[in-house]
Amino acid sequence: MSLKDKTIDYVLRTTWLAVNKMYNEEAAQFDTTMATGFALLSIDPEEGTPSTSLGPKMGMEATSLSRTLKTMEEKGLITRKPNPEDGRGVLIHLTDFGREKRAYSRDRVLTFNEAIRDNVSREELAGFYKVAEIINHMISNKKIYNQKEKILK
Repeated sequence: MSLKDKTIDYVLRTTWLAVNKMYNEEAAQFDTTMATGFALLSIDPEEGTPSTSLGPKMGMEATSLSRTLKTMEEKGLITRKPNPEDGRGVLIHLTDFGREKRAYSRDRVLTFNEAIRDNVSREELAGFYKVAEIINHMISNKKIYNQKEKILK
């Protein structure tokens, strides 16, 4: 398939699926998942993180996040404690075991980033980040489908 035959969403989707598969294969060696690793990296190792801010931070729906946190708690990676600043809220804290697994997850992410940076020029990487930023901006500001719908009306 030539570059002109590939749609942008196809490249994004297949690349993300490959990255997701790679991370899950790595995580499976330690009886965990990429979602768990991502959650470990999203939790402040010193202060803990409010459970309500984890979903948006990770781009996860509440139901999926709840399942992930439940599994993490069962595996002894996290504990839940009342938020002293907000009596209704809960802070998610890493256990010592969770910190250990967080360090492993961080190492895997850094290894991935280093490998890509070793094989892609600064300019190419800057272009990649710029395109991703533009796509995210256009989507979050509804500049794709809503724009066309307004024209058709």
